[in-house]
Amino acid sequence: MAFGINRQELNQWKKAVSQGEIAYLTHYWLDPRFPGIKTVTKVGCNDLIRLEDWCLRHELSPDYIHHRPPFPHFDLLGPKQREILVQEQLWEQLKRFRLL
Repeated sequence: MAFGINRQELNQWKKAVSQGEIAYLTHYWLDPRFPGIKTVTKVGCNDLIRLEDWCLRHELSPDYIHHRPPFPHFDLLGPKQREILVQEQLWEQLKRFRLL
């Protein structure tokens, strides 16, 4: 279950993904499969080659891309989530979701 974002943020992410941009959307998330994980960052791009390249640049396996048209994405969680958000200088998301 996702929470902590609003419709405008979601629509901005969808628009960027649809335009072939690498887009980041962090939100609170609870899933019993991942105890202790409270947030996820969805890294989306409808250009699958670009999204695969992004995964490889960050030493992540493209095998874990969720191929869900029209918004394919990779879910970042745990320490790698924080690491990449810092690398990408997404300070607002880091602060807002207490990932710093």
